[in-house]
Amino acid sequence: MKPSSSLQKRLGLGLTLGMTLLWLGATVGAWLVVQHELNEAFDSALEETAQRILPLAVLEISNREEPREAQHVATLKMHKEYLTYLVRDASGKILMQSHDANPKIFNQQPTEGFTTSEKYRLYGASALRETLFIEIAEPLDHRREAAREALFALLLPLLALIPVSLLGTWLFVRISLRSVLAYRRAVEARGVGDLSPIKVARLPAEIDPLAEAVNHLLERLRKALEAERSFTANSAHELRTPLAATLAQVQRLRHEAPEGPLRVRAAKIENALRELARLSEKLMQLAKAEGGGLLSETPQDLIPLLAHGVDEWNQRSDQRIELHLPSQASVYSNIDPDAFGILLRNLIENALKYGATDQPIEVSLTEQAQLRVVNSGPAVPQSVLQHLTERFVRGHSEISGSGLGLAITKTIVQGVNARMKLVSPATGRQDGFEVCVWLPLA
Repeated sequence: MKPSSSLQKRLGLGLTLGMTLLWLGATVGAWLVVQHELNEAFDSALEETAQRILPLAVLEISNREEPREAQHVATLKMHKEYLTYLVRDASGKILMQSHDANPKIFNQQPTEGFTTSEKYRLYGASALRETLFIEIAEPLDHRREAAREALFALLLPLLALIPVSLLGTWLFVRISLRSVLAYRRAVEARGVGDLSPIKVARLPAEIDPLAEAVNHLLERLRKALEAERSFTANSAHELRTPLAATLAQVQRLRHEAPEGPLRVRAAKIENALRELARLSEKLMQLAKAEGGGLLSETPQDLIPLLAHGVDEWNQRSDQRIELHLPSQASVYSNIDPDAFGILLRNLIENALKYGATDQPIEVSLTEQAQLRVVNSGPAVPQSVLQHLTERFVRGHSEISGSGLGLAITKTIVQGVNARMKLVSPATGRQDGFEVCVWLPLA
Protein backbone atom coordinates (compact mmCIF):
# COMPACT_ATOMS: atom_id res chain seq x y z
CA MET A 1 0.00 0.00 0.00
CA LYS A 2 1.31 3.43 -0.92
CA PRO A 3 2.24 5.42 2.20
CA SER A 4 0.12 8.50 2.81
CA SER A 5 1.82 11.89 2.58
CA SER A 6 1.72 14.51 5.32
CA LEU A 7 -0.92 17.24 5.04
CA GLN A 8 1.62 19.66 6.47
CA LYS A 9 4.11 18.72 3.75
CA ARG A 10 1.52 18.96 0.99
CA LEU A 11 0.30 22.37 2.14
CA GLY A 12 3.82 23.71 2.59
CA LEU A 13 5.02 22.55 -0.82
CA GLY A 14 1.76 23.42 -2.56
CA LEU A 15 1.52 26.95 -1.18
CA THR A 16 5.20 27.64 -1.83
CA LEU A 17 4.97 26.28 -5.37
CA GLY A 18 1.80 28.26 -6.02
CA MET A 19 3.35 31.46 -4.70
CA THR A 20 6.50 30.84 -6.79
CA LEU A 21 4.45 30.33 -9.96
CA LEU A 22 2.42 33.47 -9.25
CA TRP A 23 5.62 35.42 -8.65
CA LEU A 24 7.10 34.11 -11.90
CA GLY A 25 3.92 35.02 -13.77
CA ALA A 26 3.90 38.49 -12.26
CA THR A 27 7.61 38.85 -13.04
CA VAL A 28 7.10 37.95 -16.70
CA GLY A 29 4.20 40.38 -16.95
CA ALA A 30 6.17 43.13 -15.24
CA TRP A 31 9.20 42.42 -17.42
CA LEU A 32 7.13 42.73 -20.58
CA VAL A 33 5.76 46.06 -19.38
CA VAL A 34 9.25 47.24 -18.39
CA GLN A 35 10.64 46.15 -21.75
CA HIS A 36 7.90 48.06 -23.55
CA GLU A 37 8.52 51.17 -21.47
CA LEU A 38 12.27 50.86 -21.98
CA ASN A 39 11.79 50.71 -25.74
CA GLU A 40 9.60 53.76 -25.60
CA ALA A 41 12.18 55.60 -23.47
CA PHE A 42 15.05 54.64 -25.78
CA ASP A 43 13.02 55.60 -28.87
CA SER A 44 12.19 58.92 -27.28
CA ALA A 45 15.87 59.45 -26.50
CA LEU A 46 16.78 58.71 -30.15
CA GLU A 47 14.17 61.12 -31.42
CA GLU A 48 15.13 63.83 -28.94
CA THR A 49 18.84 63.44 -29.73
CA ALA A 50 18.17 63.75 -33.47
CA GLN A 51 16.05 66.87 -32.90
CA ARG A 52 18.86 68.47 -30.86
CA ILE A 53 21.78 67.53 -33.12
CA LEU A 54 20.14 68.31 -36.46
CA PRO A 55 19.92 72.13 -36.03
CA LEU A 56 23.53 72.24 -34.86
CA ALA A 57 24.60 70.12 -37.82
CA VAL A 58 22.75 72.41 -40.28
CA LEU A 59 24.44 75.45 -38.77
CA GLU A 60 27.85 73.78 -38.89
CA ILE A 61 27.48 72.67 -42.50
CA SER A 62 26.16 76.09 -43.62
CA ASN A 63 29.19 77.92 -42.14
CA ARG A 64 31.77 75.72 -43.87
CA GLU A 65 33.85 76.90 -46.75
CA GLU A 66 33.28 73.53 -48.38
CA PRO A 67 29.84 72.40 -47.19
CA ARG A 68 29.78 69.24 -49.34
CA GLU A 69 32.83 67.68 -47.74
CA ALA A 70 32.46 65.01 -45.06
CA GLN A 71 33.56 65.90 -41.59
CA HIS A 72 34.17 63.75 -38.48
CA VAL A 73 33.06 65.28 -35.25
CA ALA A 74 35.99 65.06 -32.86
CA THR A 75 35.41 63.74 -29.36
CA LEU A 76 36.76 65.42 -26.27
CA LYS A 77 37.34 62.11 -24.48
CA MET A 78 37.54 58.58 -25.79
CA HIS A 79 34.49 56.61 -24.70
CA LYS A 80 32.13 53.91 -25.89
CA GLU A 81 29.31 55.41 -27.90
CA TYR A 82 25.87 53.89 -27.58
CA LEU A 83 24.50 56.43 -30.10
CA THR A 84 26.20 57.10 -33.43
CA TYR A 85 24.89 59.34 -36.20
CA LEU A 86 25.34 60.36 -39.82
CA VAL A 87 24.34 63.62 -41.53
CA ARG A 88 23.77 63.16 -45.23
CA ASP A 89 22.23 65.00 -48.15
CA ALA A 90 19.32 63.70 -50.19
CA SER A 91 21.60 61.66 -52.43
CA GLY A 92 23.12 59.88 -49.44
CA LYS A 93 26.49 61.64 -49.38
CA ILE A 94 27.91 61.86 -45.88
CA LEU A 95 28.41 65.43 -44.71
CA MET A 96 29.01 64.79 -41.01
CA GLN A 97 29.35 61.79 -38.74
CA SER A 98 30.19 60.98 -35.16
CA HIS A 99 33.74 59.86 -34.43
CA ASP A 100 32.78 56.17 -33.96
CA ALA A 101 30.07 55.91 -36.62
CA ASN A 102 30.11 52.97 -39.05
CA PRO A 103 28.28 53.91 -42.27
CA LYS A 104 27.58 50.25 -43.03
CA ILE A 105 25.04 49.95 -40.23
CA PHE A 106 22.86 52.78 -41.62
CA ASN A 107 20.32 52.63 -44.42
CA GLN A 108 21.70 53.08 -47.92
CA GLN A 109 19.36 56.01 -48.51
CA PRO A 110 18.41 58.36 -45.66
CA THR A 111 14.84 57.93 -44.44
CA GLU A 112 12.70 59.55 -41.81
CA GLY A 113 11.20 57.80 -38.81
CA PHE A 114 12.10 54.62 -36.97
CA THR A 115 13.59 51.56 -38.65
CA THR A 116 15.08 48.41 -37.17
CA SER A 117 17.87 46.29 -38.58
CA GLU A 118 19.23 43.02 -37.27
CA LYS A 119 21.42 44.65 -34.63
CA TYR A 120 20.42 48.33 -34.53
CA ARG A 121 17.49 50.62 -33.94
CA LEU A 122 17.62 53.70 -36.18
CA TYR A 123 15.80 57.03 -36.31
CA GLY A 124 15.93 59.53 -39.17
CA ALA A 125 14.90 63.20 -39.43
CA SER A 126 15.24 65.85 -42.16
CA ALA A 127 15.74 69.61 -42.43
CA LEU A 128 15.88 72.35 -45.10
CA ARG A 129 13.02 70.85 -47.06
CA GLU A 130 14.44 67.33 -46.95
CA THR A 131 17.85 68.32 -48.30
CA LEU A 132 19.70 67.31 -45.13
CA PHE A 133 19.06 64.12 -43.22
CA ILE A 134 20.30 62.83 -39.90
CA GLU A 135 20.14 59.20 -38.79
CA ILE A 136 20.97 58.02 -35.30
CA ALA A 137 21.73 54.34 -34.58
CA GLU A 138 21.57 52.58 -31.24
CA PRO A 139 22.71 48.92 -30.68
CA LEU A 140 19.87 46.57 -29.78
CA ASP A 141 22.26 44.80 -27.37
CA HIS A 142 22.13 47.90 -25.20
CA ARG A 143 18.37 47.59 -24.87
CA ARG A 144 18.54 43.85 -24.33
CA GLU A 145 21.11 44.30 -21.59
CA ALA A 146 18.87 46.79 -19.85
CA ALA A 147 15.91 44.39 -20.16
CA ARG A 148 17.99 41.49 -18.74
CA GLU A 149 19.10 43.57 -15.79
CA ALA A 150 15.50 44.53 -15.10
CA LEU A 151 14.48 40.86 -15.28
CA PHE A 152 17.28 39.80 -12.91
CA ALA A 153 16.25 42.56 -10.51
CA LEU A 154 12.73 41.11 -10.45
CA LEU A 155 13.86 37.46 -10.12
CA LEU A 156 16.60 37.95 -7.56
CA PRO A 157 14.25 38.38 -4.55
CA LEU A 158 12.63 35.06 -5.49
CA LEU A 159 15.81 33.17 -4.55
CA ALA A 160 15.47 34.36 -0.97
CA LEU A 161 11.68 34.30 -0.98
CA ILE A 162 11.33 30.58 -1.80
CA PRO A 163 13.12 29.18 1.33
CA VAL A 164 11.66 31.90 3.55
CA SER A 165 8.17 31.20 2.21
CA LEU A 166 8.63 27.44 2.59
CA LEU A 167 9.78 27.81 6.19
CA GLY A 168 7.07 30.35 7.03
CA THR A 169 4.34 28.23 5.44
CA TRP A 170 5.58 25.12 7.24
CA LEU A 171 5.58 26.89 10.61
CA PHE A 172 2.15 28.44 10.01
CA VAL A 173 0.62 25.12 8.92
CA ARG A 174 2.25 23.33 11.86
CA ILE A 175 0.84 25.85 14.33
CA SER A 176 -2.57 25.69 12.64
CA LEU A 177 -2.59 21.87 12.77
CA ARG A 178 -1.40 21.68 16.37
CA SER A 179 -4.81 20.57 17.63
CA VAL A 180 -5.05 17.96 14.84
CA LEU A 181 -1.64 16.57 15.79
CA ALA A 182 -2.74 16.47 19.44
CA TYR A 183 -5.85 14.55 18.38
CA ARG A 184 -3.72 12.08 16.42
CA ARG A 185 -1.45 11.51 19.41
CA ALA A 186 -4.48 10.99 21.64
CA VAL A 187 -5.83 8.36 19.23
CA GLU A 188 -2.45 6.62 18.93
CA ALA A 189 -2.01 6.52 22.70
CA ARG A 190 -5.29 4.70 23.22
CA GLY A 191 -4.97 1.11 24.32
CA VAL A 192 -7.29 -1.71 23.45
CA GLY A 193 -9.23 -1.36 26.69
CA ASP A 194 -9.60 2.44 26.66
CA LEU A 195 -12.84 3.30 24.88
CA SER A 196 -13.56 6.60 26.62
CA PRO A 197 -14.34 9.66 24.43
CA ILE A 198 -11.37 11.50 22.97
CA LYS A 199 -11.43 15.17 23.96
CA VAL A 200 -9.22 17.65 22.08
CA ALA A 201 -10.05 21.36 22.17
CA ARG A 202 -10.12 23.77 19.22
CA LEU A 203 -10.17 21.29 16.38
CA PRO A 204 -10.67 22.77 12.88
CA ALA A 205 -14.23 22.86 11.62
CA GLU A 206 -13.40 20.25 8.96
CA ILE A 207 -12.01 17.78 11.53
CA ASP A 208 -14.47 18.33 14.37
CA PRO A 209 -17.32 16.24 12.79
CA LEU A 210 -14.85 13.40 12.29
CA ALA A 211 -13.85 13.54 15.97
CA GLU A 212 -17.52 13.45 16.99
CA ALA A 213 -18.10 10.44 14.72
CA VAL A 214 -15.11 8.64 16.27
CA ASN A 215 -16.46 9.28 19.78
CA HIS A 216 -19.88 7.93 18.77
CA LEU A 217 -18.20 4.85 17.29
CA LEU A 218 -16.19 4.31 20.50
CA GLU A 219 -19.36 4.57 22.55
CA ARG A 220 -21.15 2.01 20.37
CA LEU A 221 -18.13 -0.28 20.52
CA ARG A 222 -17.95 0.03 24.30
CA LYS A 223 -21.61 -0.92 24.64
CA ALA A 224 -21.15 -3.87 22.27
CA LEU A 225 -18.14 -5.14 24.20
CA GLU A 226 -19.96 -4.78 27.49
CA ALA A 227 -22.88 -6.73 26.10
CA GLU A 228 -20.49 -9.41 24.82
CA ARG A 229 -18.72 -9.68 28.17
CA SER A 230 -22.07 -9.94 29.93
CA PHE A 231 -23.18 -12.65 27.52
CA THR A 232 -19.90 -14.53 28.02
CA ALA A 233 -20.14 -14.39 31.79
CA ASN A 234 -23.81 -15.47 31.83
CA SER A 235 -23.20 -18.23 29.30
CA ALA A 236 -20.28 -19.60 31.32
CA HIS A 237 -22.39 -19.64 34.45
CA GLU A 238 -25.35 -21.24 32.73
CA LEU A 239 -23.19 -23.91 31.08
CA ARG A 240 -21.23 -24.81 34.21
CA THR A 241 -24.32 -25.53 36.25
CA PRO A 242 -25.97 -28.15 33.98
CA LEU A 243 -22.61 -29.71 33.13
CA ALA A 244 -21.73 -30.01 36.81
CA ALA A 245 -25.15 -31.45 37.60
CA THR A 246 -24.94 -33.94 34.74
CA LEU A 247 -21.41 -34.91 35.74
CA ALA A 248 -22.53 -35.51 39.34
CA GLN A 249 -25.40 -37.73 38.18
CA VAL A 250 -23.10 -39.74 35.93
CA GLN A 251 -20.58 -40.19 38.76
CA ARG A 252 -23.37 -41.40 41.05
CA LEU A 253 -24.59 -43.74 38.34
CA ARG A 254 -21.07 -45.12 37.90
CA HIS A 255 -20.74 -45.82 41.63
CA GLU A 256 -24.18 -47.41 41.85
CA ALA A 257 -23.76 -49.50 38.70
CA PRO A 258 -22.58 -53.09 39.17
CA GLU A 259 -19.28 -54.26 37.80
CA GLY A 260 -19.53 -54.76 34.08
CA PRO A 261 -20.25 -52.94 30.82
CA LEU A 262 -22.63 -50.43 32.43
CA ARG A 263 -19.96 -49.08 34.81
CA VAL A 264 -17.43 -48.89 31.97
CA ARG A 265 -19.91 -46.96 29.84
CA ALA A 266 -20.68 -44.60 32.72
CA ALA A 267 -16.93 -43.96 33.17
CA LYS A 268 -16.61 -43.09 29.49
CA ILE A 269 -19.57 -40.70 29.75
CA GLU A 270 -17.94 -39.10 32.81
CA ASN A 271 -14.67 -38.55 30.94
CA ALA A 272 -16.55 -37.12 27.97
CA LEU A 273 -18.40 -34.70 30.25
CA ARG A 274 -15.12 -33.61 31.87
CA GLU A 275 -13.63 -32.95 28.44
CA LEU A 276 -16.78 -31.05 27.48
CA ALA A 277 -16.50 -28.92 30.63
CA ARG A 278 -12.85 -28.15 29.92
CA LEU A 279 -13.65 -27.34 26.29
CA SER A 280 -16.49 -25.06 27.41
CA GLU A 281 -14.12 -23.25 29.76
CA LYS A 282 -11.53 -22.85 26.98
CA LEU A 283 -14.13 -21.51 24.59
CA MET A 284 -15.24 -18.98 27.21
CA GLN A 285 -11.64 -17.93 27.71
CA LEU A 286 -11.17 -17.58 23.96
CA ALA A 287 -14.35 -15.51 23.73
CA LYS A 288 -13.05 -13.20 26.45
CA ALA A 289 -9.66 -12.95 24.73
CA GLU A 290 -11.30 -11.99 21.44
CA GLY A 291 -13.96 -9.76 22.97
CA GLY A 292 -11.63 -6.99 24.22
CA GLY A 293 -11.23 -5.61 27.70
CA LEU A 294 -7.73 -7.08 27.93
CA LEU A 295 -6.13 -3.85 29.13
CA SER A 296 -6.82 -2.23 32.45
CA GLU A 297 -7.29 1.53 32.84
CA THR A 298 -5.11 1.39 35.97
CA PRO A 299 -1.72 -0.39 35.99
CA GLN A 300 -1.59 -3.72 37.84
CA ASP A 301 1.30 -5.17 39.83
CA LEU A 302 2.11 -8.53 38.23
CA ILE A 303 4.12 -9.98 41.13
CA PRO A 304 1.19 -10.69 43.53
CA LEU A 305 -0.97 -11.88 40.62
CA LEU A 306 1.75 -14.27 39.48
CA ALA A 307 2.48 -15.50 43.01
CA HIS A 308 -1.21 -16.19 43.68
CA GLY A 309 -1.67 -18.03 40.37
CA VAL A 310 1.41 -20.21 40.87
CA ASP A 311 0.45 -21.01 44.47
CA GLU A 312 -3.00 -22.11 43.32
CA TRP A 313 -1.50 -24.45 40.72
CA ASN A 314 1.08 -25.81 43.18
CA GLN A 315 -1.72 -27.00 45.41
CA ARG A 316 -3.11 -29.01 42.49
CA SER A 317 0.19 -30.36 41.12
CA ASP A 318 2.11 -31.39 44.28
CA GLN A 319 4.42 -28.34 44.29
CA ARG A 320 5.84 -28.99 40.82
CA ILE A 321 6.14 -25.27 39.92
CA GLU A 322 9.22 -23.23 40.78
CA LEU A 323 8.66 -19.47 40.84
CA HIS A 324 11.42 -16.91 40.24
CA LEU A 325 10.52 -13.27 40.91
CA PRO A 326 12.55 -10.12 40.21
CA SER A 327 14.51 -8.37 42.94
CA GLN A 328 12.44 -5.21 42.77
CA ALA A 329 9.24 -4.90 44.77
CA SER A 330 6.78 -4.52 41.91
CA VAL A 331 6.38 -4.79 38.13
CA TYR A 332 3.43 -2.82 36.79
CA SER A 333 1.67 -3.60 33.53
CA ASN A 334 -1.50 -2.45 31.77
CA ILE A 335 -2.83 -5.97 31.25
CA ASP A 336 -6.17 -6.77 32.84
CA PRO A 337 -5.86 -9.06 35.91
CA ASP A 338 -8.41 -11.54 34.55
CA ALA A 339 -6.63 -11.64 31.18
CA PHE A 340 -3.30 -12.18 32.94
CA GLY A 341 -4.84 -15.00 34.98
CA ILE A 342 -6.16 -16.71 31.84
CA LEU A 343 -2.79 -16.32 30.12
CA LEU A 344 -0.90 -17.75 33.11
CA ARG A 345 -3.38 -20.58 33.58
CA ASN A 346 -3.06 -21.74 29.97
CA LEU A 347 0.74 -21.57 29.98
CA ILE A 348 1.07 -23.55 33.24
CA GLU A 349 -1.58 -26.04 32.20
CA ASN A 350 0.20 -26.59 28.89
CA ALA A 351 3.56 -27.08 30.66
CA LEU A 352 2.10 -29.54 33.18
CA LYS A 353 0.29 -31.51 30.51
CA TYR A 354 3.12 -31.87 28.00
CA GLY A 355 6.18 -31.59 30.28
CA ALA A 356 8.06 -34.41 31.98
CA THR A 357 6.17 -35.54 35.09
CA ASP A 358 9.32 -36.00 37.17
CA GLN A 359 10.73 -32.52 36.50
CA PRO A 360 9.53 -29.17 37.89
CA ILE A 361 8.01 -26.35 35.88
CA GLU A 362 9.95 -23.05 35.96
CA VAL A 363 7.95 -19.83 35.98
CA SER A 364 9.85 -16.53 36.11
CA LEU A 365 9.17 -12.81 35.73
CA THR A 366 11.79 -10.14 35.00
CA GLU A 367 11.83 -6.44 35.81
CA GLN A 368 10.96 -5.76 32.17
CA ALA A 369 7.70 -7.75 32.49
CA GLN A 370 9.06 -10.77 30.62
CA LEU A 371 7.14 -13.88 31.65
CA ARG A 372 8.85 -17.27 31.03
CA VAL A 373 7.34 -20.71 31.48
CA VAL A 374 9.76 -23.62 30.94
CA ASN A 375 9.08 -27.33 31.14
CA SER A 376 11.25 -30.39 30.56
CA GLY A 377 10.55 -33.10 28.05
CA PRO A 378 11.42 -34.00 24.48
CA ALA A 379 12.13 -31.11 22.13
CA VAL A 380 9.37 -30.06 19.77
CA PRO A 381 10.31 -30.14 16.05
CA GLN A 382 10.41 -26.77 14.33
CA SER A 383 7.80 -27.90 11.82
CA VAL A 384 5.37 -28.48 14.70
CA LEU A 385 6.54 -25.52 16.79
CA GLN A 386 5.41 -22.89 14.29
CA HIS A 387 1.85 -24.27 14.27
CA LEU A 388 1.30 -24.70 18.02
CA THR A 389 -0.42 -21.31 18.40
CA GLU A 390 -3.11 -22.31 15.90
CA ARG A 391 -6.48 -23.44 17.18
CA PHE A 392 -7.05 -27.12 17.86
CA VAL A 393 -3.37 -27.99 17.24
CA ARG A 394 -1.62 -30.18 19.85
CA GLY A 395 2.01 -31.20 20.15
CA HIS A 396 1.33 -34.82 21.14
CA SER A 397 -1.80 -36.37 19.70
CA GLU A 398 -1.85 -39.14 22.33
CA ILE A 399 -2.36 -36.60 25.14
CA SER A 400 -5.94 -35.47 25.57
CA GLY A 401 -6.67 -31.78 25.19
CA SER A 402 -8.58 -29.20 23.21
CA GLY A 403 -5.59 -27.61 21.44
CA LEU A 404 -6.73 -24.12 22.44
CA GLY A 405 -4.34 -23.22 25.26
CA LEU A 406 -1.59 -21.56 23.22
CA ALA A 407 -4.16 -20.15 20.78
CA ILE A 408 -5.87 -18.34 23.68
CA THR A 409 -2.46 -17.16 24.91
CA LYS A 410 -1.57 -15.79 21.47
CA THR A 411 -4.92 -13.99 21.21
CA ILE A 412 -4.38 -12.30 24.58
CA VAL A 413 -0.80 -11.38 23.66
CA GLN A 414 -1.98 -9.75 20.44
CA GLY A 415 -4.82 -7.98 22.22
CA VAL A 416 -2.49 -6.28 24.72
CA ASN A 417 0.16 -5.40 22.06
CA ALA A 418 2.68 -7.77 23.61
CA ARG A 419 5.08 -10.30 22.05
CA MET A 420 5.33 -14.06 22.44
CA LYS A 421 8.05 -16.50 21.43
CA LEU A 422 8.11 -20.30 21.51
CA VAL A 423 11.51 -21.95 21.97
CA SER A 424 12.40 -25.63 21.85
CA PRO A 425 14.79 -26.84 23.15
CA ALA A 426 14.51 -24.41 26.03
CA THR A 427 17.19 -21.76 26.49
CA GLY A 428 20.33 -23.30 28.00
CA ARG A 429 19.00 -26.88 27.73
CA GLN A 430 19.19 -29.80 25.38
CA ASP A 431 15.47 -30.52 25.64
CA GLY A 432 12.30 -28.96 26.95
CA PHE A 433 9.87 -26.30 25.80
CA GLU A 434 9.85 -22.57 26.65
CA VAL A 435 7.28 -19.81 26.19
CA CYS A 436 8.43 -16.17 26.55
CA VAL A 437 5.87 -13.36 26.74
CA TRP A 438 6.94 -9.70 26.83
CA LEU A 439 4.02 -7.93 28.53
CA PRO A 440 3.42 -4.16 28.16
CA LEU A 441 4.95 -2.13 30.97
CA ALA A 442 2.84 0.62 32.50
